Amino acid sequence: MRRLFCGLAIVVASGCSGNSNSSTTGATTTPTATATNETFSGTVGVASSDFHPFTITTAGATLTVTLTAAGPPSTIFMGLGLGVYNAPTCSLLTNGYLSTQAGTTAQLSGTAGAGAYCVMVYDVGNQTGPVTYAVTVSHY
Repeated sequence: MRRLFCGLAIVVASGCSGNSNSSTTGATTTPTATATNETFSGTVGVASSDFHPFTITTAGATLTVTLTAAGPPSTIFMGLGLGVYNAPTCSLLTNGYLSTQAGTTAQLSGTAGAGAYCVMVYDVGNQTGPVTYAVTVSHY
């Protein structure tokens, strides 16, 4: 994995006066990153899956994935996974998936490097018909 670090230096210069007691003050600031929230929706057929690609631009920042809706029925367990996107394929990460019900709390979270990723929703073997879903990915 490759990491890229970018820095911003702010130089503050002060003028000199006839006073022999002058000082110079320098400061650096780091801008606060704002999370990107992406919501994806679709339908998963029986014994099938559906995925959506997205891009992470800030390495090492927090990433969360929340299955916010799935049904019918609203209590169904679905597979939810995070993967690496290499068009046209979504390859799930090792330990980057689980079986879960829809909820309001993130079911997957962690940090990731900058790059192309995907979120996948899939049938875990309990569907008897198509299931519609919504999933939110929060990243930097």
